[in-house]
Amino acid sequence: MLLTENASSHGYDDYQRMAFFTDTSVCIGCKACEVACKEWNRNPVEGYEVTGDSYDNTGALGANTWRHVAFVEQNNDRIEQSRAEGKKLISLGMPTIGGQDGNAGQMGSAVGAGAATGSPAGAATESTNTTPPDTDSFRWLMSSDVCKHCTNAGCLDVCPTGALFRTEFGTVVVQDDVCNGCGTCVAGCPFGVIERRDDGGVTLKQDKTATVEHHDNSHAGVNVLAKLKQRGLQGPNKIDHTPGKSMPIKNIGVAQKCTMCYDRLKVGEQPACSKTCPTDSIQFGTYEDMLAAAKQRVRVLHEQGLTEARLYGANSDDGVGGTGSIFLLLDSPEVYGLPPDPRVPTADLPQMYKTAVKAIGGMALAVAGAFVMGGRK
Repeated sequence: MLLTENASSHGYDDYQRMAFFTDTSVCIGCKACEVACKEWNRNPVEGYEVTGDSYDNTGALGANTWRHVAFVEQNNDRIEQSRAEGKKLISLGMPTIGGQDGNAGQMGSAVGAGAATGSPAGAATESTNTTPPDTDSFRWLMSSDVCKHCTNAGCLDVCPTGALFRTEFGTVVVQDDVCNGCGTCVAGCPFGVIERRDDGGVTLKQDKTATVEHHDNSHAGVNVLAKLKQRGLQGPNKIDHTPGKSMPIKNIGVAQKCTMCYDRLKVGEQPACSKTCPTDSIQFGTYEDMLAAAKQRVRVLHEQGLTEARLYGANSDDGVGGTGSIFLLLDSPEVYGLPPDPRVPTADLPQMYKTAVKAIGGMALAVAGAFVMGGRK
């Protein structure tokens, strides 16, 4: 792989990688994260329409939608099937109950799983009740999707202008004024997250914007503006969060995606989406803390008999080196619209270079041999 998650390897000192942990088992589909993301980043409001195959009205991630909550409907048969599939993943080494020191058991390279350490699968104690709960006749699966901020980011690797860069927090951000709109990054993302922005407009209404001081557990419209202005982060080329101000959409034709609220991180605030989430489905913190929370949560669900619970994006040996957005899913990744085995396009470059060198070397030897043999005649 070409990149690492270590900020020091990119010229930063004393910074930790930050990450999301999205626990889909407690997501209620309220879309507060979507709204908070659009409000803070002043992303365009699109023509919300029911898709025809779900009650979801935003469809998917894109240049204007950096957070998207999927609505997945499942009947009794599919619930039982996903639970049975989960048992098979556990037998392959997914985290299980009874890990050392209360941690999740070891994960293998199962599809959609994440890598971890601990005791091997099957370490459950006899006293633990793993009987699954009664299966509902119907259930909703809600999941708030976002940019994965991959350890080895395909979009960053293929960008020809350097518009995409790795921040001191381990996130991947687009520099709007450097992007030339070529779209190479769009093809380079294995998750289909990044996209070029079309024309449109956005209006932030006065009566929808909080103007009072907020505290730790409040809505995402916190009083961060003073901090931004104080640190000079609201210059002429920065986002204008002035309440009630209408403005034409910016960055038309430029690649856009989640920045993990880079401007907020720089002043010590958490992203707007995690700040807003009413159920703590979206958690934010250091990568190590989020990974530990994900392992612990999946262990708890397995103890409750919910064997369909599995981690996604936590495997540092997968095709993108793990992600900065870890998910706990209650079914296979495909059900949520996620690729089962994401792979960065540049993953095979070293081997391709070696093969090319060998081929060139072989041709050179062949030409030299023909020249020598021809000279002897």
